[in-house]
Amino acid sequence: MIKKLDKLILKSFIGPFIATFFIAYFVLMMQSLWKYVDDLVGKGLDAVTVLKFLLYASASLLILVMPIAILLSSIMTFGNLGEKFELVAIKASGISLLRFMRPLMWVAVLLCGITFFFANYVIPIANLKFKALYSGILYKKPALDLKEGTFYTAIPGYSIKIAKKDADGKTIHKVIIYEQQNTLQDNCIIAEKGIMQLSADEKYLEFTLQNGYRYQERGNTTDTSTEFISLGFKEYKKLIDIESLKLATTPDSVFKNDSRAMTIPQINKLITKLSKDVDSIDVQLKKNIDRQIPSMVIADTTWKKTASFTGNKKAKRMSDLLPDSLEESIKSGAVRQVDNIKSTLEFRTPEIENQKKEIRIAAIEWHHKISLSFACLVLFFIGAPLGSIIRKGGLGMPIVVAIVFFLIFHLLNMFGEKFVRDALVPTVVGTWLPIIVLAPVGFFFTYKAMHDSQLFNKEFYYRVFRKMKLLVNNSLPRK
Repeated sequence: MIKKLDKLILKSFIGPFIATFFIAYFVLMMQSLWKYVDDLVGKGLDAVTVLKFLLYASASLLILVMPIAILLSSIMTFGNLGEKFELVAIKASGISLLRFMRPLMWVAVLLCGITFFFANYVIPIANLKFKALYSGILYKKPALDLKEGTFYTAIPGYSIKIAKKDADGKTIHKVIIYEQQNTLQDNCIIAEKGIMQLSADEKYLEFTLQNGYRYQERGNTTDTSTEFISLGFKEYKKLIDIESLKLATTPDSVFKNDSRAMTIPQINKLITKLSKDVDSIDVQLKKNIDRQIPSMVIADTTWKKTASFTGNKKAKRMSDLLPDSLEESIKSGAVRQVDNIKSTLEFRTPEIENQKKEIRIAAIEWHHKISLSFACLVLFFIGAPLGSIIRKGGLGMPIVVAIVFFLIFHLLNMFGEKFVRDALVPTVVGTWLPIIVLAPVGFFFTYKAMHDSQLFNKEFYYRVFRKMKLLVNNSLPRK
């Protein structure tokens, strides 16, 4: 049964939580918008497409917004109650702090469940839709997506590179255009500078190039011989059909193997599959090495038995049993075998490492769905006691304290993920690092708040400083 005291704390918490949740969500969503603004501007997107993009892009922000909203609202709630001396009155009536916090504990547990539901079921779908929509937006108008110093390969049959693009977005310098229409024709255009723009109907990408060369290779499928043509020009106009790059719906199945678009059962299947692939590669690699060195299956003591059988008692190693005429050829053959094994290992090792890295990335997503949900409860046990200790309401001190602890949480989360990706720490340690560090802090603050600690009281530290100063003065020798 909900008592009046529980209603009081719930009413005091709901308002700040809703306000802080939407403020934090809006701030992080604007940050996401600025991240992708270069890919959205000038694409002629309608309002529905932009709203879908923002919705899908900001869906994954919930697992970050929920912890900071709980942290900030709990500090504000208990800070307001402490500033109005309501906490003092409640404690004076014999009600403990934990009993007063109990209804918000259940709310925090409920919010943990909601966060896990979104992390496991909603966010994977949103990530899948986002990748499909972003892929269509990114290649809608390639004139705006050409980056300096990199090859642009989104247009089928073409590879384009520019060294520099002026501020007007049209003038380009040191242009290279590779064109491949079939296996027997490979054309190339090189120019010092030019103008790049879309045609009036936006169906073609127009290049008006100056001072360059066009290299063309002619041939046909019936005759493998080709003809090479070199053409210099002062001005040359090239049209590239981009009708196929109009914004279209990319099938979701293209991104289905991304662990960020999977639920926990799907991630388990992915990790199992990747682990089996790594094991099969290891087995195959071992078989290849065994085939290249058959002597590896022979015991090292075999040459000793051979020496005793032949009566060669002076032999101290295998090479002493070999004739001098065969020694050089055997050594060169051994060197070739070692080089072959080295080449095999260098070729297959990156493949194994990539597979293991994919396993670690999938494991990070698996643990983050649970750890980031559990973080809501941990940050509540930091925020609620801090509010009762600070006894300051409003948006001043609570925001400062909340930002400090959230930054600590966020940095620990990023560092832990980085360490796991680089295989420096086990997956459990890296993904749960924020919880491992902050959970004891929450217990410490809760203990201090239950015992009316003066942890953030300036007068307390002033009295301690005076006592220490007096103690130091008394310990000094008197003249």
